[in-house]
Amino acid sequence: MDATLALPLLIGLIAVALLFDFLNGLHDAANSIATIVSTRVLRPQYAVLWAAFFNFIAFLFFGLHVAQTIGTGIIDATVVDARVVFGALMGAIAWNVITWVFGIPSSSSHALIGGLVGAGVTKAGVGSIVWAGLGKTTAAIFLSPLVGFSLALLLVLIVSWALLRQTPFAVDHAFRSLQFVSASLYSLGHGGNDAQKTMGIIAVLLYSQGHLEGGFHIPFWVVITCQIAMGLGTLFGGWRIVRTMGSRITRLTPLQGFCAETGGAITLFMATGLGIPVSTTHTITGAIVGVGAARRVSAVRWNIAGSIVIAWIVTMPAAGLIGAAFYMLCGLFT
Repeated sequence: MDATLALPLLIGLIAVALLFDFLNGLHDAANSIATIVSTRVLRPQYAVLWAAFFNFIAFLFFGLHVAQTIGTGIIDATVVDARVVFGALMGAIAWNVITWVFGIPSSSSHALIGGLVGAGVTKAGVGSIVWAGLGKTTAAIFLSPLVGFSLALLLVLIVSWALLRQTPFAVDHAFRSLQFVSASLYSLGHGGNDAQKTMGIIAVLLYSQGHLEGGFHIPFWVVITCQIAMGLGTLFGGWRIVRTMGSRITRLTPLQGFCAETGGAITLFMATGLGIPVSTTHTITGAIVGVGAARRVSAVRWNIAGSIVIAWIVTMPAAGLIGAAFYMLCGLFT
């Protein structure tokens, strides 16, 4: 490990981690509000307030298994030091900004993991990787959108069949109200899974500097500050990504929006309970494609969905390369 950082440098690095958490909320705000905005149930400015609140209170409902995975289950915790954390954060932040500028709904989660792996391997080689944790996280890149797709498709088919005798007006009216519930659940799942990733990074930084007594754990002040940072980021969420997620992939009705959000929320709840850091972006995209495909295959703009999949595949190696570059750059000044 590096020598113990001076307190101002340690605080500065924690601030960078919270900046990433803020940008995560900013970048991923679309995941929580895209469907409720695209169905015109809520205006964007009210939707982000709704999502930010449930992002913040998520720590009341979930354990800290995802934070443990990020802190100790991707790169060996004894390898992680201030330079590795800095490289990981800068790799993730740089990739988030690049994709946000171009309105690409890539994964903040996998950007952080890619940056961590890139910086960790640059320091200590591939032997520093915890393959079990990285393996299940990589598998989730493919499984979370598939699970979201399947659950949303199944829900929309069941609900549509059950309401076959109802008038379109009655169905639309009912599900405009129910979308408040589904959007709340999805925002809760988003805050529960995504904010924990930054918690794990800050905790392993404190551990590497000898500031955690009694072994690796997540201090409560870290939990609260990360939830606040993510909630504030959601308040400033970007409209460009909302537009891609909510309308450019497929057009949604309130019923379809409810099914997409509910299917995505169930996926996130399961992953968070298992301690798997999944991408909320991947999950909701798969769910939106699922409800669109239930209507008809041609209802999905597959070229846009395909470009999003390419962004998923590129995210981890791209953020990893940027993280490695920042790790080496940091070494030139220390």
